Amino acid sequence: MSGGEVAGLLVAVFWAILVSFLAVVLVRLAQVLRAASRLVTGVTERAVPLLAEASDTVRSARSQLDKVDAIATDVQEVTANASALAGTVSSAFGTPLVKVAAFGYGVRRALARRRGARGADPGAARPRTTVLIARPRRGGKD
Repeated sequence: MSGGEVAGLLVAVFWAILVSFLAVVLVRLAQVLRAASRLVTGVTERAVPLLAEASDTVRSARSQLDKVDAIATDVQEVTANASALAGTVSSAFGTPLVKVAAFGYGVRRALARRRGARGADPGAARPRTTVLIARPRRGGKD
C-alpha cells in the first residue's frame, strides 16, 4: 500500500465515524423533538379548560363586584338620608328643647334669688375654699 492509499483509507474511516456520530445525534434530536411535541400537546389539552374556567371566574367576579357597587351606592344613599333626618330632627326638636331648658334654668335662678332676698338660709352652702399644700420631693434635689 502506498501512502496515498493509506491516507484515503484514513479519510474514509474518519468520514464513516463522523457520519455515524451525526446519525446518533440526529436520532437523539428526533426523540427530544417528539417528547417536546407530546409535552406541548399535553399542556395545550390542560391549558384550554383552565383558561375557560379562569374566564368564567373573571365573569363571576365582575358580576359580584357590580352587586357590591350597587350595595355601596345604596348604603351611601341611606347614610345621606340618615344625615338629613338627623339634621331635620335636630332643627325641629333641638331649638325648642334648648329654649325650654333655658327657661327652666331662668326659673330656678329667679326662685333662688327670691329665696335669697327673703333671708339667708342657715343651711345654705358656703363657698368652698381650696388649699394646696406642697409636698417635699422624694429622692430629688431641693
